[in-house]
Amino acid sequence: MKETEMSKDFPQMAKDLSAAIAVMRKGVSEPMAAFSSLAQASTKAGVLDPKTKELIATAIGIAVRCDGCIAFHVKAARKLGATREEMLETIAMAIYMGGGPSMVYGAETLEAYDQFEAAAAEAAE
Repeated sequence: MKETEMSKDFPQMAKDLSAAIAVMRKGVSEPMAAFSSLAQASTKAGVLDPKTKELIATAIGIAVRCDGCIAFHVKAARKLGATREEMLETIAMAIYMGGGPSMVYGAETLEAYDQFEAAAAEAAE
């Protein structure tokens, strides 16, 4: 449901950052391995399911104004079945907690969701 055209290409951002992180991983392999272990332990199913955890991470990405975080966590949340409505509620909570700056990043987060949705639809054709 594309309503606006924004300047950031979040699917491309996720690809570019993944490539940059892969290069960095070679230079600082031990800290990156530790970070990967932390990510795996934090996102696995527990009392909260992985989708909920990715929505929480998305809200935090909005609150701390991290484009790359938004790209990665929106992509992951969508892949885990997050709906546009769930993303909108997540954005609303981030705005509630972060005010005006979170509203701006929330709009970009919705655009990111729509871009990943469009890319998935295009890939399915």
